[in-house]
Amino acid sequence: FPNIRYHKISGRDMLACHFLFVLFSVPLSAVQKADLGGESAVATINHSLSLLQRLQELLHNGNASDTTLRVRTAGSDEIKIFHTHQLMLSLQSDVFESLLQNQTVLTLHEPPDGAALFEKFIRYLYCGEISILLHQAIPLHRLASKYHISSLQRGVAEYMKGHLASESSQGHVVGWYHYAVRIGDEALQESCLQFLAWNLSAVMSSGEWASVSVDLLLLLLQRSDLVLQSELELYTAVEEWVATHQPEDSVVQKMLRALRYPMISPSHLFHLQKQSPVMVRHYSAVQDLLFQAFQFHSASPIHFAKYFDVNCSMFLPRNYLSTSWGSQWVINNPARDDRSTSFQTQLGPSNHDSAKRVTWNVLFSPRWLPVSLRPVYSDSVSGAIQSIRIEDGRPRLVITPATTSSDFAGVSFQKTILVGVRQQGKVFVKHAYSFHQSTDEVADFLLHADLQKRTSEYLIDNSLHLHIIVKPVYHSLIKVKK
Repeated sequence: FPNIRYHKISGRDMLACHFLFVLFSVPLSAVQKADLGGESAVATINHSLSLLQRLQELLHNGNASDTTLRVRTAGSDEIKIFHTHQLMLSLQSDVFESLLQNQTVLTLHEPPDGAALFEKFIRYLYCGEISILLHQAIPLHRLASKYHISSLQRGVAEYMKGHLASESSQGHVVGWYHYAVRIGDEALQESCLQFLAWNLSAVMSSGEWASVSVDLLLLLLQRSDLVLQSELELYTAVEEWVATHQPEDSVVQKMLRALRYPMISPSHLFHLQKQSPVMVRHYSAVQDLLFQAFQFHSASPIHFAKYFDVNCSMFLPRNYLSTSWGSQWVINNPARDDRSTSFQTQLGPSNHDSAKRVTWNVLFSPRWLPVSLRPVYSDSVSGAIQSIRIEDGRPRLVITPATTSSDFAGVSFQKTILVGVRQQGKVFVKHAYSFHQSTDEVADFLLHADLQKRTSEYLIDNSLHLHIIVKPVYHSLIKVKK
C-alpha cells in the first residue's frame, strides 16, 4: 500500500503495547452500568482493583519479563531471582532507569534485612501497596531511599512517627532515632526525641536504654521536659549506662554535670558521694555543683536567689511523676459532665521547703464554650436565643491554687498536663501541655480530640488518663552587694 507509512517500533514501545493489551482486557461484565438519561449523563467506570490484580499476576508469573534482578547478601551464597519488567521499574525509580539502560540482568547487593524484604519492596513498585511491621521499617525505608522511591520513603517515615508508642519486645524508638540521624530526617528525629523525653522513665527501665548513644543521652540530659519519677532515678540510669559502655572520662563528666543535683534531697546526695562508683571516681569534676546544691537546700529560695543566679536549668525541676509534684487523674466517661479534683504539691525542691505544701484545685469541662460562641439573646422581635450545639464546645482544664502565701515570693509555677496511658506499670504519653502561673487555663487543651467518640485516640477504655504536674520556677531577686 503506497500511501501507508511504516514506523519502526522499539522494544520498549512493544512492551508498553503489551502492557496495555494485557492490563486493560477487562471483562465487559466488570463495567459499571449508568442510567443514560440523556447526552449529559455521566458514569464512572472503575477497574482499579482489577488492574492491581493483573499487575500482581504479571510480577508473580513473570509474563513478558525483560529484566532479571539478582539480589545477593554479603556472607551468604543465596541469590534471590526476580523476573521483572523494565518499564515498571523505570517508571517508579530513576535509579533503576539508569541501571537498566544498557543491561537486562542486574546484580544487587543488599544487607540481610533488606534482601529479606526485597520481594515485598518490588511488589510495592507494581501495585503501590505494602504491609509493614515495626522491625521492617528501617530496612524498607533504606531500600526506598537507595532506589529513590519517594512515595515509599514518606509512607514509611509517617508509619514510624505514628507507631512510636507501639509495644515491641526490644524497643524500637532509639533505633529509629539513630537511623533518622544517619539519613538526616529532622522531622523523624524530633518525633523520636520528643517521645523518648515524654516516656523516659519507661525507656530507662527497658532493654532499649543500653542502645542509647552518647550524643542522644547528652541531648536528653539537657531537656527540662523529661518525664520520669525523680532526678535520682535519672542519675541511677546514667550510672548504669556508664557502667555498660565505659566511655571516656570527659564524656562521663559532661553527663554528670548535666544532672540537676538541687532536685535530689541532701540525704541522697550524701549517699551518692560515698556509695556511687561513678561519683567517687569523678567527684572533683562535679564538686562545685554538689556544694551549690547543699547551699540551695540549706536556705530559703528567696534568700538563696539574692546570691545566686537561679534562672538556669539547674534549679528547674523536670516533669517528675512522684507525688511531691503532682497527681494522676483518671476521668471516666469524660464527655459526660464537668469534674473537679484537688491535690497537693511540695512548695519547692529545696529541703528548706520540704514540709510546705500547696493545694491545687482542678476543673475539667468536656464541652466548654468560649465567650464568642456562647448563646446570647437576640435583639429581634422574636427574642429567640441563638442556637448553639453542645458539641461545638471544646474540653477545658483549669488549675488554680487554693490559697496564696508569702512563701510564694520569688516563685512562680509551671503546670504540665500529660495525656496518655499506663500499661504494665509504664507511662506512655500521647501529648503534654504546659502553661505558667500567668494563666490558670491550658489554651489548646485537647483542641483536636473528639471525646464524644469511644474510639478517640485520647481515651483508654472510655477514660481520659491525665497526670498533672506543678513545678516551681525561681526568679532572681536584687542581689546583695558584696
